[in-house]
Amino acid sequence: MITTVAADFRALLPHGGRLIGLDVGTKTVGTALADAGWSYASPAILIRRTKFTADKAAITALMTQQSVVGIVIGLPLNLDGTDSPRTQSTRAFARNMDDLGLPILLWDERWSTQAVERQMIAEDISRAKRAERIDKIAASYILQGAIDALMMG
Repeated sequence: MITTVAADFRALLPHGGRLIGLDVGTKTVGTALADAGWSYASPAILIRRTKFTADKAAITALMTQQSVVGIVIGLPLNLDGTDSPRTQSTRAFARNMDDLGLPILLWDERWSTQAVERQMIAEDISRAKRAERIDKIAASYILQGAIDALMMG
């Protein structure tokens, strides 16, 4: 089941268990993992996009290895909250992941990349290293926002 409501997503999850966060871009998919107690999210791997079946296989392998029980996908809404072509593409990506049988939460990611970029600049990380890390760190930021909401609800 795919939802945009944290409480609905939580109701579909077992009590605890690892979650995966995905920042779906046109060239890469950044991934992050939450601990089983939903305390913190950590960047995981960066998947270079090729064909969807290969992308899905790489994500599924990580999810199986980490015993993931739920998926959080960053939803790139326009600043006014409306859908964009990227939003529609991300919704299609989520629908194509739905057959894995795990609950999927589409989480508003409007400010994730900018927030992560600002933090990396503040930490004086070079432009090249920022480009290499930003998607998986953005996935971590998205996932942390979602697990914070899960713990409050």
